[in-house]
Amino acid sequence: MASAELQGKYQKLAQEYSKLRAQNQVLKKGVVDEQANSAALKEQLKMKDQSLRKLQQEMDSLTFRNLQLAKRVELLQDELALSEPRGKKNKKSGDTSSQLSQEQKSVFDEDLQKKIEENERLHIQFFEADEQHKHVEAELRSRLATLETETAQHQAVVDGLTRKYMETIEKLQNDKAKLEVKSQALEKEAKECRLRTEDCQLQLKNLHEDLSGRLEESLSIINEKVPFNDTKYSQYNALNVPLHNRRHQLKMRDIAGQALAFVQDLVMALLNFHTYTEQRIQIFPVDSAIDTISPLNQKFSQYLHENASYVRPLEEGMLHLFESITEDTVTVLETTVKLKTFSEHLTSYICFLRKILPYQLKSLEEECESSLCTSALRARNLELSQDMKKMTAVFEKLQTYVSLLALPSTEPDGLLRANFSSVLTNVGAALDGFHDVMKDISKHYSQKATIEHELPTATQKLITTNDCILSSVVALTNGAGKIASFFSNNVDYFIASLSYGPKVASGFINPLSAECMLQYKKKAAAYMKALRKPLSESVPYEEALANRRVLLSSTESREGLAQQVQQSLEKISKLEQEKEHWMLEAQLAKIKLEKENQRIADKLKSTSSGQVAGQAQENASVVNASDQEETAKAVSEPVHSTSEVPDVESREDLIKNHYMARIVELTSQLQLADSKSVHFYAECRALSKRLALAEKSKETLAEEMKVASQKISRLQDELTTTKRSYEGQLSMMSDHLCSMNETLSKQREEIDILKMSSKGNSKKNKSR
Repeated sequence: MASAELQGKYQKLAQEYSKLRAQNQVLKKGVVDEQANSAALKEQLKMKDQSLRKLQQEMDSLTFRNLQLAKRVELLQDELALSEPRGKKNKKSGDTSSQLSQEQKSVFDEDLQKKIEENERLHIQFFEADEQHKHVEAELRSRLATLETETAQHQAVVDGLTRKYMETIEKLQNDKAKLEVKSQALEKEAKECRLRTEDCQLQLKNLHEDLSGRLEESLSIINEKVPFNDTKYSQYNALNVPLHNRRHQLKMRDIAGQALAFVQDLVMALLNFHTYTEQRIQIFPVDSAIDTISPLNQKFSQYLHENASYVRPLEEGMLHLFESITEDTVTVLETTVKLKTFSEHLTSYICFLRKILPYQLKSLEEECESSLCTSALRARNLELSQDMKKMTAVFEKLQTYVSLLALPSTEPDGLLRANFSSVLTNVGAALDGFHDVMKDISKHYSQKATIEHELPTATQKLITTNDCILSSVVALTNGAGKIASFFSNNVDYFIASLSYGPKVASGFINPLSAECMLQYKKKAAAYMKALRKPLSESVPYEEALANRRVLLSSTESREGLAQQVQQSLEKISKLEQEKEHWMLEAQLAKIKLEKENQRIADKLKSTSSGQVAGQAQENASVVNASDQEETAKAVSEPVHSTSEVPDVESREDLIKNHYMARIVELTSQLQLADSKSVHFYAECRALSKRLALAEKSKETLAEEMKVASQKISRLQDELTTTKRSYEGQLSMMSDHLCSMNETLSKQREEIDILKMSSKGNSKKNKSR
């Protein structure tokens, strides 16, 4: 099963790896295509730059030509302006020359018009070519940027996929190694399980034979000794004493104690709730200390004053029920007679709730009709009246099911045994409903109390009473929740414990038979106690046999015994020496094994995977052979030593047991060495695969290194070219600085000369 799951897992991983590899190839091809496109676009950009430079050169030449033509036109205009006055003076003499100048002027005008048109056309062409070049350049630059971003994204995806492939491959290798080790462990466990199953089958066969013999013996005893079968008739079977289950009784008493504590808390909360409700009627809406309250509230207060006589018996009934459950009794529904008393007390409390319910509803209506009652308070009073009805209905439902549970102890025909579990389930549902109703009462009464506290006529006495009622309602809610959760947690145990009785699940016929059974149980306990008498001290059978053998063997002479003791001491010393010798041999073998493992591990780093695996197998076989030879020596040598005294069976048994234990120990060590060698072989295989992957990664890294070295050489060439250009610029700047220094030196000399001349002039002026 594990191998099939492993194979399926490897197939899925292989499919995913093939898909990812195909995607990787597609992405690589896309990246290469995009790189080629980007190179082509760069070439196109260079061509466009060259054409742009050519057009700029043509534009410069045309502008220069236009400037020349403009200067020529200006010269011609100047000549024309000079020739016009001369023509006026020499009209008569120069008609022919004027005609010639007119013809030249027309020729020049035509030539000028052609040049202007040609210049305008060239300007338009140059502008259109410039705009087209700018547009193409912008498109190419945007496309180049998008292609560069796409190549970067593709490269990131390729890097992520390669990283993911390496991680998945390494993870799969680790998983494979772990699964191989696990499969080997499972095979070992399977072998052990087979041995265990064989032992179990032998034990089962022996037990079957033993039980079949016992069955035949018991059947013969029953047929001969038993006069009649009382379990056949339910009337007689109900009188049989069941097996005493002390654990069941202790748990039932513990559960009854918990239920008693919960009922006591609930009784205390009910007493407080009814008492504080009585106090509130005396205060709100009319304070009895100032004015007389209504007759309805007086009657309601009188009834509430009697609440202790109805609530306290619930605690007493539960206490009696708890005291009736002891360790010596058999606690089922047929024997819990005190449950009827608790049911009667609960019925009387339900009658009390029915009696006070109409007065409670009318009292809430009077509060709603009062002038102090607001609309919000009236809504809360209506909700509380509905909650009180629900509370009484829930108690009635609970009392119905409790009375049904009390029927088997008084009237066995009133409730069938098959309906016990459904009644208990309904009791749990009723307790959950009681908890829900108390939560609603707590919520609505807290809202009502907050509204009343905000009234301007609210007194401190009313606020305190409302707080007390609210605390009692909260206590009731908590108690109901605890009882509901307690019953829901133990309802399965209650249902399962109903089968505890005579001859398991047969049950009792009536309460009288249950009472008779309990009397028989007491008599049986007294009988067993009377039979339990202290036994007289005697020598055990095994010890007596040993003493008899000693007495029989004491007829031998004292000297023979002394010789046997001497021989046994010598053999013991020899065996101790051999033990030390073999312990030293085992330590040496362990050291040799560690050295051999270290040598193999060192060789693994320099040799290939196949050679390592072969050497590991050879080493494992050599170690196994050496261990087998040592065990054979250890077994063969002591056997000859034990053959010296064949007459002493006990000594031979001791020595045989010792060497059998030694053989078992050596075989376990051999198995441990085999398992270690298998584990080592698996590790070698994993390391060989890792070595192959490392070689592949080494090849890829070598290729990347070649590419990087090419890039480095190209960058070095660019660096040398830029360095040369910078050196040329620096030389030019140094020459320029030298020339500037020369000019500065000349200027300084001139300044010195001027200073000298100015000083000489000043001296001459002074002398004059």
